[in-house]
Amino acid sequence: MNKISSLLQKIENAKSLDFGIIFSESIELFKKTWLQGFLLQLFTLIIMMPLIIVLYLPLIGMAIAQQESGYSDPEAFGGFFAGMSILYVLFIIVGVFVLGAVSVAINAAFFRIIKKLDHNEAVSTSDFFYFIKGKYLSKIFVLMLASIGIAIVAALLCYLPIFYVIVPLSYFSLIYAFNPELSVGEIVKVSFKLGNKKWLITFGLVIVASILSQIVGFLLCGIGLLFTAAFVYHPTYLIYKHVIGFDEIDAIDEIGLLSE
Repeated sequence: MNKISSLLQKIENAKSLDFGIIFSESIELFKKTWLQGFLLQLFTLIIMMPLIIVLYLPLIGMAIAQQESGYSDPEAFGGFFAGMSILYVLFIIVGVFVLGAVSVAINAAFFRIIKKLDHNEAVSTSDFFYFIKGKYLSKIFVLMLASIGIAIVAALLCYLPIFYVIVPLSYFSLIYAFNPELSVGEIVKVSFKLGNKKWLITFGLVIVASILSQIVGFLLCGIGLLFTAAFVYHPTYLIYKHVIGFDEIDAIDEIGLLSE
């Protein structure tokens, strides 16, 4: 039996999961991973910072210039956007996709870190950059394009389907993290299979985890969000763990051994 058939069969034969147990396990696991979750948010901000600067610096400069001149020209911003060169717009679009792919790669690596900590293994900061390599980034880039395309199609269908696809989409980077040898099409297939099989519990856990992380983050003066935001990744990881599980030597380590 090949890998894709094995994954699909495990999902099909999966037993029902208890909401309370998964949520309790998520909290216990978060106690081990909160520091790495903080680093995840920090690295994501650092990655996106160049794009934010390039996108907003011209607007900030224009606002300052208007303030110094002593008058406000409401048509200035419209003229600015009209005068933006095609190259500048393309640069922004390419930047969004490239940095987005790097961000997805770090998110996938975070799932790998969660697994290590869950199994009481040692982790290092370099583990966050495991997938930032050419052989991984190219597939991640295509996977990101696929997720964007699916989300756009769902949104065009009167937005209601977006509530369905948001669950399978949440499994894309997770499935890839532990099965990087699968093709993009196979990752999408497994993600939708798992998302459809465990849609209700996944949706409920993600919503509750998101609300809880935001409430606790705001109670910690807002900056606490940097520490609590990663909590939302734990329920999906645990669902994957209980439904599919891990081989003694997972695909990532196996690829690493073959490449040596």
